[in-house]
This record gives sequence, C-alpha cells and structure tokens, in this order.
Amino acid sequence: MKKKNGARDRVPFWRQPRFRYGSVSTLILCLCVAALTALVYLCDTLEKKNSWRVDFSFNELTTQSETTQAILDSLPYDVHIYALFTSGSEDLPLMELLNRYAAASDRVTWEQTSVTLNPTLTTRFRGTSDEPLTNDSLIVSCEATGRYKILSPENFISLSLDYEAGVYEIAGLTYEKEITSAISYVTREDIPRVMILQGHGELDANGTAVLADFLTSNNFEVVYFEFTDADVTLQPEDLLLILSPQRDFMPTELEAITDFAAAGGNLFITCDYTDDVSAMPNYQSLLRSYGFQPLDGVVIAGAEESGTYYDGLQIALLPYMQSTAATSQLVEENQDTLLLTAARAFAQPEESDRNLTTQVVLSSGYQAYLRDFNDGSESIDQQDGDPLGPFALALLSQRITETGNLSKAFVLGCSTVLTSSQVYVMTDAQEFILTMCTYLSGAQPVQLDIMAKTAFRPALSTGSLAPGIALAVAAPLTVLVVALFVLLPRRHR
Repeated sequence: MKKKNGARDRVPFWRQPRFRYGSVSTLILCLCVAALTALVYLCDTLEKKNSWRVDFSFNELTTQSETTQAILDSLPYDVHIYALFTSGSEDLPLMELLNRYAAASDRVTWEQTSVTLNPTLTTRFRGTSDEPLTNDSLIVSCEATGRYKILSPENFISLSLDYEAGVYEIAGLTYEKEITSAISYVTREDIPRVMILQGHGELDANGTAVLADFLTSNNFEVVYFEFTDADVTLQPEDLLLILSPQRDFMPTELEAITDFAAAGGNLFITCDYTDDVSAMPNYQSLLRSYGFQPLDGVVIAGAEESGTYYDGLQIALLPYMQSTAATSQLVEENQDTLLLTAARAFAQPEESDRNLTTQVVLSSGYQAYLRDFNDGSESIDQQDGDPLGPFALALLSQRITETGNLSKAFVLGCSTVLTSSQVYVMTDAQEFILTMCTYLSGAQPVQLDIMAKTAFRPALSTGSLAPGIALAVAAPLTVLVVALFVLLPRRHR
C-alpha cells in the first residue's frame, strides 16, 4: 500500500484525477479566464489612455501633428468634447483620434453620448441653421470661458475643384485641423469680433456665407448688424466690414462710424465698380477721409501682359501684390496669387496729410486700361482716351485721429475675392483675407499649418503590386524548402 501511495504521490498534480476531472480544474479555469479578461481590459484601458496604438492607416488619419501637440501643451483651461454618436454608428477613426487628444493632454477629455440619451445638450449648446446640433456631430466646449463650437460631419471634409468637369469633389479629411482649431477657439482669452454692416444694400449673410465660415473657422466671431439694432454695440476693438453698400449712410450713421474710427476702430471696405459711389456723398466722405478715391470704370488688363490676367480673360486680373506692413510675409512666401474679376481702381494716394499714410496693396499691370462704359460702348476693347495703368486695386491706410488714436482702413476694388469659394480654392485668397483681418483687428494670429489627410486610398500601380507578388511566391516556396529538409532525412531511415 505504501508503494501504491508513493507512486501516486509521484504523479504530477495536473495529471491527478481530482485535478483533471474535479471542481478544482473548473475553478482554476474560471480564474484564468477572469485574469485574462482583466488583463485585456487593463491593456485596452492603458492603450486608450496612453495612445499606444500605432496608426497603420494609409493616410495616417489619427496621427497628430506637431502643431496640435504644441497647442495642447499650452492649453490654459480644460476642454471637454461630446461625441454625439448612437451605439453602432460611431466614426471609428474619429473616436481613435479623440483618444489620442485625451492621451496627449490631461486638459482634454471626451465622452460618447447622443441627443436622444442626453437631451439637455440641446439647451446647453444651441446650434445654428448652418451648424445644427444633431447626432454625428462633435461639441468642443470649455467651461472656463463659456465658449463652445459644434463640428458637423461636413466640417471634416475639404473640397477641390475639378477644372475639367467644373464640379467640386472630396479632396481630403480635416479631422485634426477642425478639432485643433475648435480647441484653440474655445480656450482663447479674447476672440476678435468682425462686425459686418447691413441696412444699406451691402452683401448680406447669404452672399458672405463663405467669408463668415472661413473667419469663424479661424477663431473670429462674426456678427451681422445694423445701426438700429439696440442689442449690438460697435466697440473700438471690433473690425468693421463695409461690403459694397448700395445706399448712402444717414448722417447719424456716418457720425457713428467716425466716432468708432476716432476711438481707434479699424475698417475693411469693398467697393465694386458697379457701386454708384457718386450717389452716396456720406459714404464717399468716409472713403476720402482715409485717402480712398474710387475711379469710374472697370480695369482691363493689357493683352500684351499675359501674366496679369487669367485664361485669356482680360477682365479677370492677376494683380501684383506689394510689400506692405500687412502683406510683406505673404510676398516673401510667394502666397500672393489673387484673382480679381471686374475690379474697380482707386486714384494713386497723395501725401497731402501728415496724419494720414496710404499704401498700394494690389496693383494692375502697366498696360492695363480703365474702361468706362458711360461712353455708350459696351465693348471691353481699349478705346481712345481710356486711362492707362498701372492702377491701384487695393489700398491700406492708417490715420492718427484727433484724439491721438491710430485707425487703419483697407479698401478692395473687388468683393468676389471674399465671396467666391472657387476663388478660395484657386488662389491665395484665404491667406490674404486672414492676413488682412488679423492685421486690422490686431489679433494674435493662430497658425494652424495642419494638412488635410487623403480621403481615398491611392490606386494600386505596377510598382505597388511587386511586393505582394513576391510575398505570394516566396511563402509557399519557403514552406516547400522547409518540408524537404524535414522529410528527406526521414526517407532514408
């Protein structure tokens, strides 16, 4: 009996019947499953918290740039993001990118919810007609500043123009740029305000929708107002936009603008060649106070200067950008391509007032001429007596007011630079507008040099197929060689 017991004792414990078939094995199995489940959960939590997952996507959609990291490192306040997605309809790359934002900064947190599960969001965060609060959107909010920004799926798509088809198509995905811009916006101490004047036939909200969206995306607050609005007050730190008015200002309105300028307010003005400035004496007085004298007619490029107009259209000008206090960096970086269709010219500035300095920002070619259709001819061909260029197409002025403040004003002879999405895509209009608004408002520029990620996987080419073909051939050959080394010695045994 002792021998039998001794033999049984020498049997490894995992081969003993009570372990192999008993409740102990079941308990150990459950413990192992629980341990493995806990390990997986722990690893998954740590992976999300520390963003350990490597981005192997073809477009590196969830990889953050140095620009984003720099902004996250300098956040002054906490930011919370609501991802409004119902279960099962999540945008997985977006969710992964939000995990990376939270991992990159302790000040950024996010949660997934939906309008249905959390209806109070509709009262806390009110959308607009252009940016409604719906599922599939993001809400980027900062409690310390009280600001928030709603990002809809359309915000994450960049478009490009197909010149042959004449249509816009999806060119890239802008998840990172939009989210980083929103975080920067909601955490800034002060937001520069752009006031777009209405009530005189100016370009309205529909006509300036592209401009308003662009300025908003670059951390400006855009407000449309009339002088009769009791709840809107023009402040000296605002930037006043007067976009091609068709009716004159009332004396009280001109006085309000003059007081605004005297306090150091700055103006951005467009004056199209179709605007009848001569019928608006108060508006004309405002222009002349900054040295702006509109000329009648439309500027036509000289046929000999092919580099000064676009695609054979002499009325579509490619102006020369001059180096000024506002545009010097654009000129140095060769971001000076603009398209002005049917542009008005202004008289060359004169040094007649020691408190006023006026510079030419955009100019036409030397062979350009000014075509005034009041002579009865509707042809754009040069006629005898048409004034010759070069012409000033945009001017920048600064005046020392009687109160000792500095007021700056910019006038542009073509409003389509601001309002045409096609011009935005084809030229450096966005950089130009942002530079001028930043300069005039005195706001600190926010450089978001974040490239859009490719939206579609590149098509396979002959070169890209070679590695796959090589692998498909090499794998079975490797198995065959290994099999021969194993089987041939056995054959001779």
